[in-house]
Amino acid sequence: MSTSSSSPSSAENRSPAITDPLAWRLHVPALASAAAGIERASDAWDAVSDSFCDRDGWPIGEEGYADGKVKRDAEAWKHVEVFLAHGPEVLAGVRATASGADYVEGPVSQDLRRLRGIDTTLERAGQLRHEWDQIMALMDASLPGSRKIYESRAERIRNADGWRYADELSFQGPALVRAADYLVGRADSDQPSQTERARVALARSAADNRGALPASPSAPPAPTPVVPGRSR
Repeated sequence: MSTSSSSPSSAENRSPAITDPLAWRLHVPALASAAAGIERASDAWDAVSDSFCDRDGWPIGEEGYADGKVKRDAEAWKHVEVFLAHGPEVLAGVRATASGADYVEGPVSQDLRRLRGIDTTLERAGQLRHEWDQIMALMDASLPGSRKIYESRAERIRNADGWRYADELSFQGPALVRAADYLVGRADSDQPSQTERARVALARSAADNRGALPASPSAPPAPTPVVPGRSR
């Protein structure tokens, strides 16, 4: 029977990148790109949405308006997926590195406070993705050969539902990136001292082991010589 990825024995086979406490810093560029992508999708829609509405803001070109929102939602959801893939690890790294004083004052104090709601955003977006995966699995099982007919409509529904989370991440995402960019320098500067402490500890342990060699067993006492008796 195969071993699940969550079993204790599989932990020994994990790559160093997963167990590296600073691995989260490698994901920051992906989040920065995703945050910018959500902003571009939103700005592109804002630039044309007014052209489909009357002076009171009501849609008049309904088909073009609907198509524009579908395009915006689909583009934004791709970037939400990036936050689901990389966001939790970066968020954990930021919180592990930030001190209490960072939340009170400093360059990223406002960004750190803004992250208080990002857990809920990521959790609910993750639930939406899980529901989507379940729907696709059901389609594969019950509608063999017909998935393409329904998949496009299901995607539009998922993307439309996911826009609310993309909209929230358009504010929370840049805050996470800014906080990570600031704190990652501190984490990296702390790493050499941590490595040095680990090296010293290992050297001390090796020295202790060398100095604690087991004593060799003492030699048995020499036999008492027999004094020859006097002849009579």
